[in-house]
Amino acid sequence: MKTRVVFLSPDVQEACQFETALDADFEVKHFDNPRLFLRSLEKGDQYEIIINAATINSPLGINLLRTIKARFSRPMPVIWLAHDVVSPALQRMLMAAGVSDIFYRKPDMDRVKTRMKYLALANRQEVVAPVDSVYAYRYPIGKRIFDVVVASSALLFLSPLLLLIVVLIKLESKGPAFYYSYRVGTGYKIFKFWKFRSMRQDADQLLDSIKDLNQYQPTESKTVTDLLAICAACSENGTECGNKLIDEQGKIICEKQYFQAKKAKTGAAFIKIANDPRITRFGMFLRNTSLDELPQLYNVLKGDMSIVGNRPLPVYEAERITTDEYAARFIAPAGITGLWQVSKRGQGSMSEAERKALDIEYAKKFSLKKDLYILIKTIPALFQKENV
Repeated sequence: MKTRVVFLSPDVQEACQFETALDADFEVKHFDNPRLFLRSLEKGDQYEIIINAATINSPLGINLLRTIKARFSRPMPVIWLAHDVVSPALQRMLMAAGVSDIFYRKPDMDRVKTRMKYLALANRQEVVAPVDSVYAYRYPIGKRIFDVVVASSALLFLSPLLLLIVVLIKLESKGPAFYYSYRVGTGYKIFKFWKFRSMRQDADQLLDSIKDLNQYQPTESKTVTDLLAICAACSENGTECGNKLIDEQGKIICEKQYFQAKKAKTGAAFIKIANDPRITRFGMFLRNTSLDELPQLYNVLKGDMSIVGNRPLPVYEAERITTDEYAARFIAPAGITGLWQVSKRGQGSMSEAERKALDIEYAKKFSLKKDLYILIKTIPALFQKENV
């Protein structure tokens, strides 16, 4: 199904250029007159996303967005293509008018297309964007009530255990008992992700030296030159490469093969290291029993996460999977436990593709019934050894 896009701009040429940069998955309708666009909406024409390339004070600008938000019950996500730097005050105004995301002129179209697909899919699933954050999305009300009741009850019941863990961490090694890192959750929202500290204080600085131990790293590491030696796609068609480039060694290569090689060179999206030398002895116990995750109950109360969902990713991991079809995983709530944990927890053979597939499966089908199933499966999963 094609994604129906409205492009608001007084510049016809700009609209044509934008449409040309998209692929066949998008159907673009250009409006340079606000009355015509409103008339189209009044007739019942359906659009899934608005791209606004007008200036803020123009007839197609912020006042039109406010009118649409006030007059039509079903919201449409809006991407604003800004002419100048957007100040915090202006950003708040745009958000209140219904803008979901802001890009500057001449943006990276791959990122824009990924964001458009994400917002359109979220809109189809009726996931509503609040006005206090560009990137955050409200969870279904039933799921939110369930999260608050479970998280608050668990924190109250487990408070003696939490205090004991704090004391033991402080006794074993110097440093704070709690640790936070920035994670990317639902709708690309970045938040502070809390855990009990299970690693040495200099763990982040040691990461680069042990990346070769990553279980998600491809088993074969080919260089860009190796991948560019032969263009298989063009060879199979019995034709010469249509778009040729010259690489850093002066060799003529195929553009298609070049981009495939560039993508392969970036490495794995997820990082997970078996027998990680950065983990303390008590930290290993906390991880094997998943007790290090208990502070995330605070994240659940704050609304950053849910009890069940897709694991929020470190920023460097999330950046690797926001430019392709896997961006759909960010539609689901971020969670303490989830489908991939209970499906193959502790199995080092899990590939990156399998983990992504499970994340997407949950994003498309999450429900209270599925959440209860995952919670029940989580209990035996806690006792499986997972030294990663």
